[in-house]
Amino acid sequence: MTEQEAPLAREGTVPDQIDSASDADSAAGATDQTRARPKRKKLTGWRAFLRDVALILVAAIVISFLIKTFLIRSFYIPSQSMEDTLLINDRIIVNELVPNVMPIERGDIVVFRDPGGWLAPVPEVEQNPVVAAVDWLLSIIGLTAPDSNDHLIKRVIGLPGDVVECCNEFGQMSVNGVPLDEVGAYVLLPDGVTKVSRDDFEVTVPEDSLWVMGDNRYNSADSRYNQDGPTDGFVPFDHVVGRAIVVSWPIDRWTWLENYPIVFSGVDEGNGTPQPTPESTPSPSG
Repeated sequence: MTEQEAPLAREGTVPDQIDSASDADSAAGATDQTRARPKRKKLTGWRAFLRDVALILVAAIVISFLIKTFLIRSFYIPSQSMEDTLLINDRIIVNELVPNVMPIERGDIVVFRDPGGWLAPVPEVEQNPVVAAVDWLLSIIGLTAPDSNDHLIKRVIGLPGDVVECCNEFGQMSVNGVPLDEVGAYVLLPDGVTKVSRDDFEVTVPEDSLWVMGDNRYNSADSRYNQDGPTDGFVPFDHVVGRAIVVSWPIDRWTWLENYPIVFSGVDEGNGTPQPTPESTPSPSG
């Protein structure tokens, strides 16, 4: 090796030595970190099983809460106002996409918050703390409805702009001048009575509101009997929780809830002028 080549050789060998030393130091450091880091113990046996069950329960509660908040929820029926369609203590499933996503139609059964003065004050009942906690938990996932007594359930008869009138000479109610053949479909009347409302009325449904009535016409404090309230008996859209779609309990009462479109056929084309009554219309009560 010449004298001029020697420095170049030295410059070529020194970095290799530094890299080797650096690699050794890194390896030593990594070994030290590995030794210092505690090893995680894997759950096995019944501990792993309990962990999985807990995760499934938490996921189920979260999913149920989201479904109850945005899609459906359960209510129970506390009164006789919707008999025979709904009986006391029936449980129903309510579609909460109505009316914000899906439109309300005449004949729909809707659950709504009290518009003001429809419900009498109900005194609070002291509940066992354990029962109250369980009820609260079940209400989160939609299996119970402790606030059912704060809501009402009725059938939609009139939509915004509709003229609802009762009763004609045959005891029928009319919407936009079109008589409704409700008897035999969903209305419950006392024996020997064919007039579908004890009291006569005529209203025009305002914008963003509904006219609602119970199927048990002679035992329902509905729109007819709340016309002196803050909303004149109408139910604002923003008070509607949703549409009742099915009776879920008891099992022998399981059924889909209809809105009877045939009863309201022709109403959209009505102009407020009374239409000829078909011959099949029941005779007026005496």
